[in-house]
Amino acid sequence: MKFSLAAAAIALLILSGCSKEKRATDAEAANVHVDEATDVSVVKVDHAERFTVVSADIRSTADELKVNGVVSPDVSRAVPVNALAGGRVVDIKARLGDTVRKGQVLLLISSPDLSLAFSDYQKFQADEVLSKKALARSQLLYEHGAVAQKEVQVAEDTEQKSQVDLKTAEERIRILGGEPKHISSMFEVRAPISGTITEQNVTASAGVKSPDNAPNLFTISDLSRVWVLCDVYENNLSQVHLGDLANVQLSAYADRVFKGRVSNISRVLDPATRTAKVRLELDNSRGILSPGMFASVTFTSRIKQRRTVVPASALIRLHDQDWVFRPEGSNRFRRVAVHAGPSLGDGFQEILGGLSPGDRIVSNALQLESATEQS
Repeated sequence: MKFSLAAAAIALLILSGCSKEKRATDAEAANVHVDEATDVSVVKVDHAERFTVVSADIRSTADELKVNGVVSPDVSRAVPVNALAGGRVVDIKARLGDTVRKGQVLLLISSPDLSLAFSDYQKFQADEVLSKKALARSQLLYEHGAVAQKEVQVAEDTEQKSQVDLKTAEERIRILGGEPKHISSMFEVRAPISGTITEQNVTASAGVKSPDNAPNLFTISDLSRVWVLCDVYENNLSQVHLGDLANVQLSAYADRVFKGRVSNISRVLDPATRTAKVRLELDNSRGILSPGMFASVTFTSRIKQRRTVVPASALIRLHDQDWVFRPEGSNRFRRVAVHAGPSLGDGFQEILGGLSPGDRIVSNALQLESATEQS
């Protein structure tokens, strides 16, 4: 009985302690205050009147796209130079980059093929002389009744075939680059057009094969008009159209701007770079543009779009994002992310997203950001 009373007393003490602890916890919870989270996009300054506020405007502007390019010859004005006869190069009269005239000698080749052609020509020449004599003899004998008319006809046929063989051999010599009246195994390779040698694949004493299994000896290009080939990424192709104008600036002539027009947009993308070739055509009558020159190209669309514009000073770049400040009253400004477009060159910047015409913003974002940091 004494044990039961003691146990009951201990239980009462435990319950009393728990009750006091619960009341203390409830009292502490009643005194807790939850502060609202601060909006980090809102900044507050002491003197908001110091910051000029302007309205976003709207303009009709043409899309611009800046890409890199390289000056290249116009392939329609480039002519490969080949030798139709194989042999060995004896002398080279022109080199890569030289300006040549039509008919100018480029190199000399000693050719076994031409020697064989001359050999056949001399044989056919002798056969033709013999067949002509045989025909004259047959005609004389026929006039005296010594042979039948059939013999004369056979002699005439032989003579005609000999003439055909002789003319064929003569023409073959000319095709290979020789001259029938000047027997020689050497022949000259001449320039088919006037222009600049933009490719050379032959050296002195090199062996020259037939055209079907050898590269061009030279390539001569007329550089009075040239191409500028640009690499445009696939996500920018919608901004480029046939006929669009483009300004071309070259590292060699940094103070000059050349005008070009888009003449072709490739339908095939480079699988490695995901770019398409866009071709411009430029006049080069002065000859100052050379193949291989690096070019910076700015495409300008012919179609204008109505876009929101703001002063360039209203934008600030933070954390790889463009921002503007919009007033919210009570010396408060809200930082708003925008998608900035190209600069217009007169102190204004296109805004592609994040603002609408008429929206009020601070004209000098950097000034406001600096004042915020100091406060």
